[in-house]
Amino acid sequence: MPTSTSPHTGSILKQPLAVWAVAFASVIAFMGIGLVDPILPAIAKSLKASPTETSLLFTSYLMVTGLAMLITSWISSRIGAKKTLLIGLALIVVFAALAGLAGSVEGVIGFRAGWGLGNALFISTALSTIVGAASGGSGAAITLYEAALGVGIAVGPLLGGTLGTISWRGPFFGTAVLMAVGFIAIVTLLREDKTAVRTPTKLSAPFTAMKVPGIRYLAGIALFYNIGFFVLLAYTPYPLGLDEMGLGYTFFAWGLSVAFTSVFVAPLLTKRMKRTSVLKLVLTVLALDLIAGGVVIDSQTGLIVCIVIGGLMLGIVNTVLTESVMEASDLPRSVASSSYSAVRFLGGAFAPPGAAALAAAISPSAPMYAGAASVFAAVLLAFLGRKALSRVDNGHDESPLVEAEAITVGESL
Repeated sequence: MPTSTSPHTGSILKQPLAVWAVAFASVIAFMGIGLVDPILPAIAKSLKASPTETSLLFTSYLMVTGLAMLITSWISSRIGAKKTLLIGLALIVVFAALAGLAGSVEGVIGFRAGWGLGNALFISTALSTIVGAASGGSGAAITLYEAALGVGIAVGPLLGGTLGTISWRGPFFGTAVLMAVGFIAIVTLLREDKTAVRTPTKLSAPFTAMKVPGIRYLAGIALFYNIGFFVLLAYTPYPLGLDEMGLGYTFFAWGLSVAFTSVFVAPLLTKRMKRTSVLKLVLTVLALDLIAGGVVIDSQTGLIVCIVIGGLMLGIVNTVLTESVMEASDLPRSVASSSYSAVRFLGGAFAPPGAAALAAAISPSAPMYAGAASVFAAVLLAFLGRKALSRVDNGHDESPLVEAEAITVGESL
């Protein structure tokens, strides 16, 4: 049985060029999450769409990303990581450009779905590639990956706001160009290990992985957490009432908060506390922040403060959840990541239209309270899964039952 990797050894800056190439492409891929935030009102106005319709830009993207995550390990184990990354990047380039050319909101929603397919192939493979190729241990690799996530989420809204002042189509074309650059970087710098023995993963592997209690609980926590995440990201642009650049700067600050705490604060907390304790504490603060956002929903300044504070909490949770999934079982990292990520993204898919519907039916603050309730559900799962998650806190010093189950599932794949 493999030994547990020290969570935070080595510097995230001392990495091979191949790792930096994948990290750069990851930044651009994650830009797609927040890219449309500043242009949602502009798309609604230009294409005569309702807030619920424009929120589906998130839903189609995230739903297809989540579902496709279930087959990414099956694909990458057969054609290799590099080819999988390149196919994902190529799909993003094509569908981002097509979204920019669309003449209706339904067209943009559909092309965002194709974008999500490319995103799934790239993101799940990128994480396992970075962890496998990085120096300094898995903790340093995961921190680098989460830093890429944070920077991408930060730059996405700023790019969207800047190009959105020209046209709502600008951010889509800009992403297509940047992804093409990422494609070239992967082709040039990432070398596939031709001597490595490739073991094909069964199509059922991500589903079977849910038999591991630790993976199951972490996926559930991520499901409810992501609802709160995307309420904060996808709904708040409407009550803020800012223009494209105003929203771009707001969510740039939010994304920087995510990046800062994921890289610097999360490692400090997990050195001093158990991972599950960090999750319980930070998720509780996030839920309270969402409640505060509901209370000050009519105050532009107050809501911006809540958004930025929320970003600080999100960065910590993202890193700790990712580390936890990598340590939760003996399953291949790509399988664990695919299974967990599928559930996580599906949670985010339903939040944007649900938030828009709640706001229309009840009040502008209702989505924030619903998001808080969902995050509190994640906290409850963290408490209920204490035994199943013992391995996450204590390396491999888990109960014999949990350990045996994890090994059985791993062998059956």
